[in-house]
Amino acid sequence: MNLQANKSKLKVSIVVSDLSSAGAGRWGGGSVRSFLLAQALQKLNYQVEILGFVFGEAAVFPQSEIQINQFIGHNYPKFLVSANQLLKKIDGDIIYAMRPKPTTLGLSLWKKISTRQPVILDIDDWELGWHGGENWQYRPSLKQLYRDIFKPDGALRNPDHPLYLKFVEGIAPKANVVTIHTKFLQERFGGVYIPNGKDTDLFNPIHYDAEESRVCYGLSDYRILMFPGAPRPYKGVEDVLMALDILNEPDLRLVIVGGSPYDDYDAQLREKWGRWIIQLPKSPPTEMPKIVAAAHIIVVPQRNTPAALAQFPLKLTDGMAMAKPILATKVGDIPEIVGETAYLVEPACPEEIATQIKLIFADLDGASDRGRQARIRCIEKYSISAMATTLQSVIANL
Repeated sequence: MNLQANKSKLKVSIVVSDLSSAGAGRWGGGSVRSFLLAQALQKLNYQVEILGFVFGEAAVFPQSEIQINQFIGHNYPKFLVSANQLLKKIDGDIIYAMRPKPTTLGLSLWKKISTRQPVILDIDDWELGWHGGENWQYRPSLKQLYRDIFKPDGALRNPDHPLYLKFVEGIAPKANVVTIHTKFLQERFGGVYIPNGKDTDLFNPIHYDAEESRVCYGLSDYRILMFPGAPRPYKGVEDVLMALDILNEPDLRLVIVGGSPYDDYDAQLREKWGRWIIQLPKSPPTEMPKIVAAAHIIVVPQRNTPAALAQFPLKLTDGMAMAKPILATKVGDIPEIVGETAYLVEPACPEEIATQIKLIFADLDGASDRGRQARIRCIEKYSISAMATTLQSVIANL
């Protein structure tokens, strides 16, 4: 098949493990890897559908040209019914599996056996890393094995149990092509480097007035540090809050947008550092540029952990596209992503963060210049258009 010649007629089926409000459906799909890839494929004039299971609360997606097919997620054995429903619905010329999981790559390779549809595997996180990585082992007693298999809440009834993840990770090379978004993952799995892109037309500072945004969200009395994402311990938000304790300047605030859909970590942060925190509710992707416009500084204080190394912090490109000063840590790909356009500190170092906050506010004109350079860099390297260019080569080589 000449994929390049027929690209206007081709359809890509993107298979996602969890489309719930805590999974790929959070924030209505905005800024989630599967939806970014979908946008890039649309730029190449491909038809795109996203198929996935819903484990938990269903997400609400805005209207778009992307067809979304959702299937209720269950544990085994009922999961096999949902899996069969999804397999019957996949009709793309190319299958794009999100992460090496039984619910994505496993099903995609099963489909490939009967249809010969090429499978691309995208890896944007090290799933096994959440369970101890290579050190994880499953050595149950016979009694525990029985419970894990036959009890209604048995661990092995979970379709994405680490035992299954480990197996599927081993068959990742069965995909026709692997794409990844960090150098950490590339060293582990190989593959073509496609960093996350931002819609730099939507995220364009000329469309927004910073002061008006601050008034709109009740932030006009403060100097705003913004974390536009879901806090988790490895993301280092605590280090910024400790830095605010050090500075102890009453008009500084950390604005957290959306909060964590995973647990009560937000409440823990508010209990200890509530006086520094302003939390804005989860907002649709189209409203995020206006929210980011209200920030004086975007903070991306990742800690040096395997979870952080495996991920591409989308908050970086939020700030870069909106030409905001960025204060980030020297972790993973962050220094390469921002180049000379950001203020970088060592991870887990509140003292350095405090020093940089003072320096940025002491020279906001210079910080704004760096922000403008960051936007130029984002357009060139980390936009949806940049993703599309690389994807075009990947698909042409199938």
